[in-house]
Amino acid sequence: MLATSADELGLDVDAELVLKLEQLQVTGSFKPRGAFNLLLSRDDDGRGVVAASGGNFGLAVAHAATTLGVQAAIFVPATSPAEKIDRLRNLGADVHVIDGFYDAALAASREHATATDAFQAHAYDQFEVVAGQGTCGAEFEDQTGQLDTVLVAVGGGGLIGGVASWFEPTGTRVIGIETEGCPTLHAAHRAGEPVQVEVGGLCASSLGARQIGDICWAVSEQGAIADSFLVSDDDVRIAQQRLWDRCRLVAEPGGAAALAALTSGTYVPAPGERVGVIVCGANTDPAAVVV
Repeated sequence: MLATSADELGLDVDAELVLKLEQLQVTGSFKPRGAFNLLLSRDDDGRGVVAASGGNFGLAVAHAATTLGVQAAIFVPATSPAEKIDRLRNLGADVHVIDGFYDAALAASREHATATDAFQAHAYDQFEVVAGQGTCGAEFEDQTGQLDTVLVAVGGGGLIGGVASWFEPTGTRVIGIETEGCPTLHAAHRAGEPVQVEVGGLCASSLGARQIGDICWAVSEQGAIADSFLVSDDDVRIAQQRLWDRCRLVAEPGGAAALAALTSGTYVPAPGERVGVIVCGANTDPAAVVV
């Protein structure tokens, strides 16, 4: 966690900012929370676990599986950064690289699970996973006390689904932030139901789900997610650079998306508002950020 002033981040707002530094978690993202909760809730019967991921959930499952002595097969799209794929192999997972985006990897992983009878882990639409990601919200509140608003990047909705479920009884507003190339929650809000979206752009490897998860949508329908906003790829690049220039923190594009809502002026806090921002991933080539 990092408490910082708006001035320190170069923001012209009268607000108190607190960054939740989930990119410093083991494997470089928040996702081990859900992976460990899932695997610890299941008895390993030797069939192993299979997961599809743009990289971060795969890394989390591979790490949790190695720690717990479970065999893991991870399916990743070819659009994932090479550094994520290399790290998966180094963690001892059986890695399958599939042409296309996340949905292609997910389809291939399901075929593998059917053929091998392995247990299927879902990156964002499984109750144990979403509950595990929700511990990020619980920890954030414990570390900071009452927050007025929390900004959360959205891909398939596992993180925001868990975080919003935690904060809903407290009165803290939870707002989803997506890029224009990965707008699953925003599109669902506009349509009144989950819909398929085209996926592309800078954050596709970490936020590139085709459709918002059913669990996240149910959480949103219950009013726990106050709103969602879109930012551009350029906004995300600026947020990444701001984190490095002002805080010496490296974040991957999806990891900086929530902060991009502030640095771009897409979300403007009210005077005195306490705003929490989850910086959710760091799995990128530092040379892309440190310039």
